[in-house]
Amino acid sequence: MAKYETMLVTKVLPEGEEANALVEKFKALIEANGTIDSVDDWGKRRLAYPIEDETEGMYTVIKFTSGPEFPAELERIYGITEGVLRSIVVAEPED
Repeated sequence: MAKYETMLVTKVLPEGEEANALVEKFKALIEANGTIDSVDDWGKRRLAYPIEDETEGMYTVIKFTSGPEFPAELERIYGITEGVLRSIVVAEPED
């Protein structure tokens, strides 16, 4: 088991409900394949440049522990999910 950190930027929707549901979906996926160490919701932020005609995004940082094969699968799912503007998964350095 290794420690990872993922940052997820989702579209800002008028209601905000679907963005929260999207983050909850990914949190459930991570918990099914490992354990969540912490979740840091940064909220709505202005993007440095427009992505898919969006100028703002909802930022969420999740630190988790999982097996080495799961981060690649998580990135694949991010890539095919509607509403995800940008994402990244990085391994945290071992102490």
